[in-house]
Amino acid sequence: MFEGHDPYLVALSVVIAILGGYTGFGLAARIRGTPDASHRVLLAGAAFFLAVGIWTMHFVGMLAAPLPAGTVYLVLPTIVSFLICALVVGISLFFVSIGEPSMLRVASSAVLLGLGIVSMHYVGMHGLSGDFAMAHDGAMVVLSVAIAIVTAYGGLRAFLARQGGVQLALSAVAFGVAVSGMHYTAMAGMHLVAPSEGSHHHIEGLAASSQMLSLVVALLCFVIAAGFLLSLVPDPRKKAGPTADMVAAVADPDRLAANVPSADASGAPTSPRLRPTPLGGIGQPPRVAPAPRLPVEGADGTHFIDTADIRSVRADAHYTKVHDGTRERMCPWSISEAEAQLDPGLFVRVHRSHIVAIPHVTFVRKEGDGAIIELDGPSPHRVPVSRAKIAEVKARLGLARRHA
Repeated sequence: MFEGHDPYLVALSVVIAILGGYTGFGLAARIRGTPDASHRVLLAGAAFFLAVGIWTMHFVGMLAAPLPAGTVYLVLPTIVSFLICALVVGISLFFVSIGEPSMLRVASSAVLLGLGIVSMHYVGMHGLSGDFAMAHDGAMVVLSVAIAIVTAYGGLRAFLARQGGVQLALSAVAFGVAVSGMHYTAMAGMHLVAPSEGSHHHIEGLAASSQMLSLVVALLCFVIAAGFLLSLVPDPRKKAGPTADMVAAVADPDRLAANVPSADASGAPTSPRLRPTPLGGIGQPPRVAPAPRLPVEGADGTHFIDTADIRSVRADAHYTKVHDGTRERMCPWSISEAEAQLDPGLFVRVHRSHIVAIPHVTFVRKEGDGAIIELDGPSPHRVPVSRAKIAEVKARLGLARRHA
C-alpha cells in the first residue's frame, strides 16, 4: 500500500487529519450549551476544519505518492471535491449536534461522514491529469468505503461520550484513521496504465502543477495547525460568564437569601429548595403564587404545559425553549419572565441562558470553569452551569457541606 510513498509525507498526512478532526470536533462540542445565534457559526467552523482536514490529508497523500512525471491537478474537480466534502460533513455534524442523538441518527451521520470522505477522495482523484489512464479495483473501493464509515462511527461515538478531553482526542484519532485509512486503501486499489494506442492526451480546463499544489497544501496545513492551537485556548466567555449572575445576585438580595440553608424549630438545617422565596427576575417583585403552567407554541396554536413536566428552560433570543424531557418547545416568555414566574422551590437559574428543574437532575459533573448537569426524561439532555452558580446548585442538590 505504501510502496514508493514518501514516509514523512505519509506521516504528515495522518497528523494533519487528526489535527483537523480535533479542531472540528472541538468546535462541534461547543454547539450544545450556546445560544442559537452561535450554532450556525460553530457548525460552519466545525464543518470547515473537518473538510479542510480531509482535503489536506488527501493531497498531502497525493504528494507522497509516486505519480508519473508531468501529472497535473485540474482546478475545477479539486475545488468541487472540497465543496462536496464540506457540505456532506456539515450535514453529518448537524445531525449529531442538534437534539438528542439516537442510534439511528448517529449511524446515519457516520454513513454521511464516511461518504463525504470517500466522495472527496474519488472526485479529487478525477482531477488528476497526465499521460496515463486510471483504473480502480472494485474490492478495494468497497473496503475503503467500509473503513471510512466504520471508523467515522467510532469517532462520532467517542465524540458524543463527552467525558472530557480524552474522548475528544480519541474521536480525532478515529477521524484521522478514517480519512487516512480510506485514502491509502483506495490508493492501493488504484492502477495507472498507459493510454490506449493512438489516443492523444490533452488537458481540459485550468490545471495546477504539483509545485502549486504544494504551496496550497502548506498554507492549509498552517491553517489547521493554527486552528488546533486556538482550540486549546480557554474560551474567554467562560471567564466573563459569571459576571451577569453576580450582578443579578447583588441586584436581588432575595436570591442570595434563597441560597442560605434555613433551620427548623429543632435546629436541623432544611433544604434551600423548600424556601418559599420566589426566583424573581432582576428587579422583579416577589410572586406569591408561581405559575402552575407555561404556554408553548404549536402548529395549531398555543398549548400549556404543567411546570411539573418541565425539565429546563433555555433562552432563545426574546423567547425561550422549554424542554419537557422529550423535546424542546417554544415559549413566548423571555428567560427573565420565566424565571420570575417559576417556583423557586423547584427551579433555579444555573446559567444566564438556562433554568433547570432541580428535582429532575440526575447527573452533575465539573467541566472547565463551570459544570454540566443532566436532566431525566425519555430523552435526557445536558445543561451548562456557570461557575458562579456551582455552589448554589450543589446546595440545592444536597452536595454542599454546611460548616458550623
